[in-house]
Amino acid sequence: MNPGSQSFTAACVQVNAGNDLKTNIDSAVRGIAQAASDGADFVALPENVGMMPGSRAEAKQHAADIADHPAVQAFQSAARAAGVWVLAGTVGVPTADGRVANRSLLIAPDGTVNAEYDKIHMFDADPGDAKPYRESETYRPGTDAVLATLPWLKMGMTVCYDVRFPGLYRQLGQAGAGMLAVPSAFTETTGQAHWHVLLRARAIENGCFVIAPAQCGSHPGDRRTYGHSMIIDPWGTVLAEAGDGPEIISATIDTALITKARTQIPALDHDRDFVVRD
Repeated sequence: MNPGSQSFTAACVQVNAGNDLKTNIDSAVRGIAQAASDGADFVALPENVGMMPGSRAEAKQHAADIADHPAVQAFQSAARAAGVWVLAGTVGVPTADGRVANRSLLIAPDGTVNAEYDKIHMFDADPGDAKPYRESETYRPGTDAVLATLPWLKMGMTVCYDVRFPGLYRQLGQAGAGMLAVPSAFTETTGQAHWHVLLRARAIENGCFVIAPAQCGSHPGDRRTYGHSMIIDPWGTVLAEAGDGPEIISATIDTALITKARTQIPALDHDRDFVVRD
């Protein structure tokens, strides 16, 4: 694909990660290679792609700086070998306060890390599927929204629970994002209820493509994730959707559809200031 092209092929690699780092990495690397062999120019991996920790101790034990992280090194090598862009879902990175940053990385075809984003919104909730989730006890929230540059468009980087905060996506869309990445490990309960509608809403509201690679199946710590990785166009049409198990999906991203959707419904230009009165 030429850098100036107005279309490209994007793929999501849906995985079922556990707490064996090498097994998880090998599975994701195979997915990158297969997606590239099938014609993908951009390959997206889910949240916690290197490790689905079953406990806070596991999350901290397997966290590593980006330069030394075995998952990052493997994904850099895979990107170089396949000559594709890779969104490395998220990996755990240690922070100064003793917690872990849940960090998403954009890796270029030459293996360099071009952008980094730390998940802003922490899933501190009790969705009723097993036990309460308290991400903020393990993970330090990020503070910066990130707009990454791909050869074809700009991409807003977000992660999983962020999708419930439309203000973040609005700002990314108004800052120039044409695609929104949402690597996720959505719970089975909340996925069944909300996954499709939230992702389609973020696409429609902002006239953006949405690419959402997801974890699936059972994981350590009595956790189940929903799967159903999705690629959605700016009109809200689902271009590709995975099922409940490990799978690779792909779709053509035609950037002309961004302009078309925003011309038909120019909502990004229509925000107005207002006050709430009681």
